Amino acid sequence: MASSGKRAGSRRGPRQSGGVNKTALALAVGITLCVVAWGYLVYLAIDFGTSARSGESGSWALLGLASIGAIACLFTGLLLIARLMRALGITAPPDEEPSDPAPPRVPGGRRAAR
Repeated sequence: MASSGKRAGSRRGPRQSGGVNKTALALAVGITLCVVAWGYLVYLAIDFGTSARSGESGSWALLGLASIGAIACLFTGLLLIARLMRALGITAPPDEEPSDPAPPRVPGGRRAAR
């Protein structure tokens, strides 16, 4: 039976879209790739460091490149994590304009202001 009256209406809520957040999905894939690349570059840096200590002089340059690449991948992954948190609504973007400053304090407190 349907109600009739002033406030009678559908009991169903608005339809929600069942789509996937494509931005968040792309960021998650990027984070995964950065973490995998970081792990591989750290592994290579350890291997090149072992070779360089054994006396291979060319391994020092490769050790430096692998280390710089690992740092870049980790930094990029952290930036992508921050963007993912913003895309999911966990964090809010910083305010564009600074908020109004607080009014000046009255010397002596509330009693002196009376």
